[in-house]
Amino acid sequence: MMITLNPQTQKKLRRFKAIKRGYYSFLLICLILVLTTFAELLINSRALLVSYEGEWFFPTYTQYHPGTDFGEDYAYETRYRALNARWQAEGSENWMLMPLVPYSPYENDSANGVFKPTAPSAAQQHYLGTDSTSRDILARLFYGIRIALLFALAFMVVVYLIGISIGCAMGFFGGVFDLVFQRLIEIWSNIPFLYMVIIVFSVIPNTLSIAARIGILLLVMVLFSWTSMTYYMRTETYKEKARDYVAAARIIGASNFRIIFKHILPNVLSTLVTFMPFTIIGAISSITALDYLGFGLPPPTPSLGELLKQGTATLRTAPWIVMSSFGTLVVILTLVTFIGEAVRESFDPKKFTVYR
Repeated sequence: MMITLNPQTQKKLRRFKAIKRGYYSFLLICLILVLTTFAELLINSRALLVSYEGEWFFPTYTQYHPGTDFGEDYAYETRYRALNARWQAEGSENWMLMPLVPYSPYENDSANGVFKPTAPSAAQQHYLGTDSTSRDILARLFYGIRIALLFALAFMVVVYLIGISIGCAMGFFGGVFDLVFQRLIEIWSNIPFLYMVIIVFSVIPNTLSIAARIGILLLVMVLFSWTSMTYYMRTETYKEKARDYVAAARIIGASNFRIIFKHILPNVLSTLVTFMPFTIIGAISSITALDYLGFGLPPPTPSLGELLKQGTATLRTAPWIVMSSFGTLVVILTLVTFIGEAVRESFDPKKFTVYR
């Protein structure tokens, strides 16, 4: 089934494509999302493919294989780099295909057993060096970008769902409902966000899984971030419900649900789309700042903020840590900002309307 867009939306999209800086930034962000989604195929300590005694194994997306599966004398997970080097030295018929960067973001790789930062080295395949605990910086950055972008997208979706629902209801129904929710939102907005994060994470047990702790962090951030979107939606809905097309919809018997979601929301789409990139920027900046302060993603989760914290602590002895992490953060935020500017200009409500 083909999806057809109305002429106004097509016109906005053509305008967005005409703004090259924003359009190419959008394509680049999409490419980064695709690459980081399949990060295990590019950066990973597990082999992509192993051919051993005529059998093929695919360790990357399957359960781990102990060394005994490949003729080694240990039962823990296979050390693929060492095994690959031995096979190559022996001229063995067995072989394996390793990722471009054969390191995990959680793996400590120290030649002499001393964990310390090491400078970038193409020979060791540490292309951006290692951090304070000998973990590959490129791997940490790559997986950290994936977590930050997915976290920001999830944050935006939940904030929009809450903000649109409550904001539209306040603007559409008005009266006592609107007044009560305005007072509640004002009270809620005065609760200090950072103190609440500190309190919540001080009582969360360390036994919780990393996924559960990330979910709790997302929930806390959403709870203190949905109010601003509510104000925008309330204002836009309050303005749109006075239009003639809403009165016409009432006359023909349209329900409140249909009026809000079929008539009013399409006409405030410009506002929603315009704020999306900037909501993502706010989420990435917030999670990075919280990681830097030690109240963000639980260790040892890869994150830009954690690398920035390491980089500032080792600025003189290991400048490559802060340079790579700060540079990555600047590039990501700049690309999203360019997208936001292009979207704002393309969906400018002063130029386009969608009245029906």
